[in-house]
Amino acid sequence: MSRKIVVALGGNAILSDDASAAAQQEALKATAKQLVKFVQQGDQLVVSHGNGPQVGNLLLQQAAGSTPKNPAMPLDTAVAMTQGSMGYWLENALGTALADAGIQQDVATVVTQVLVDADDPAFKNPSKPIGPFYTADEVAVERQNHPGYTYVEDAGRGYRRVVASPKPTGIKEANVVNQLVAANVIPVSVGGGGVPVVQEGHQLVGREAVIDKDFASEKLAELIGADLLIILTAVDHVFVNFNQPNQKQLAHVTVAELNDYMADGQFAKGSMLPKIQAAIDFVQNHPAGKAVITSLDNVDQFLKTGDGTIISRN
Repeated sequence: MSRKIVVALGGNAILSDDASAAAQQEALKATAKQLVKFVQQGDQLVVSHGNGPQVGNLLLQQAAGSTPKNPAMPLDTAVAMTQGSMGYWLENALGTALADAGIQQDVATVVTQVLVDADDPAFKNPSKPIGPFYTADEVAVERQNHPGYTYVEDAGRGYRRVVASPKPTGIKEANVVNQLVAANVIPVSVGGGGVPVVQEGHQLVGREAVIDKDFASEKLAELIGADLLIILTAVDHVFVNFNQPNQKQLAHVTVAELNDYMADGQFAKGSMLPKIQAAIDFVQNHPAGKAVITSLDNVDQFLKTGDGTIISRN
C-alpha cells in the first residue's frame, strides 16, 4: 500500500567539507539514490531540508558585497534564496536518480511560506545564531549600523547576531504540496524551515527569523496527512545516556516514554531534542501517523526491517 512520507534531510545529507556548489551537488547525488528507494517501493515522497550552513554562507557573501546602492537582502529573503538554490540541486539530483532507476516522475521545488505567530515569545528572546563572527570593536559598529539587531558572545569565538526561532503555526503552500503529490510529482518544500511570515490583514509579511526545519517538516506532514514523518540525522537510532557506558538504543518508543526521557534531560537542545519534539508533535496531532528518526545510511535497513527509532502515540 502506498504511503505518503515526508522525509526531512539533515545537513549531513547535503553539506560536505567543501562548501562549493559543486561539492554540495555531488553530496546530494548519494542522498538522491537513497530517497529513490522509497519511490521504488511505491511511496509518495515529499522532501524537506535544512539550510543552516548554506544561509550562513549566503549572509557572509551578502555582507561582504553590501553597498548603499546594492544592500544585503533581509534574512527572510535569504532563506527564500537558499530554498531556490538547494531545491534546484535536489531537483537535479533526484531527477537523475529517478531516471537511472527507470522511473518517470517529476520533482518540483515549492518556495514555502511558513506562518508564525507575531506574538511568539521567541521574538522577544532571539536565540538562533546566524552569520559571521565579529570582534568587540566590529560588533560595536554593527550595532550602530543595525540598531534593531541583537548580538551575543558565542562560546569565546566572538560575537554573532541572533534571531528569533518561532514555532510554525501553518504552511501557506500545504495545499499546493498535496496537489503535487496527487499529480505524482515529488515536492521539495519547507526548505530551511520555510520563509517565516506573519499574517497582517490579507498580506503575509516576512520576518527576520529562522524556523527549525524539523518543526516545519512536522507541521507540513501534519497538514498534508502524511502516514510517516522521517527525520534523517547523523545516527541510525536515538539513544539515551548517549556516549555513556550505559548507553541504550531506542527502537520502538511511545510519547509517554519520550516525555519521561526529556524530563530526565536526555536529549541535547541543539541537536536531538528538536527532532524528538517534532516527532512527538506529529504523532500527537496526527494519531494515524508515525515518526521515525534514523540516518540516511540506514534507509536500506529501515525499508527492509523497519530498523530505526520509531515513535508512536501509544
